[in-house]
Amino acid sequence: MELSVAQTVIEKMYSHQDRVRGSAGTFLWFMEEVGELAAALASGTADEKSGEFADVLAWLMTLANVEGIDLTEAFRKYSEGCPGCGKMVCSCNEKV
Repeated sequence: MELSVAQTVIEKMYSHQDRVRGSAGTFLWFMEEVGELAAALASGTADEKSGEFADVLAWLMTLANVEGIDLTEAFRKYSEGCPGCGKMVCSCNEKV
């Protein structure tokens, strides 16, 4: 599934309650899922990790939808190379 299609699916499923909750509340749910992913990475099974990655991605899409951000368009800058050094194989030393 393409990212744009997935973001549309999330929009259709949750848009009303997401907008009622707002950005701040949605961000808190997103961070909770990031915490669950951290726990799964530390000691979870492959299935648990997979589920948590999916949850984090879904909540990121939810937050983007609330903010009116098209993630495909936002991510497009990475298709041209690293935003830091501009190379397709990053040579930045900042995040090593």
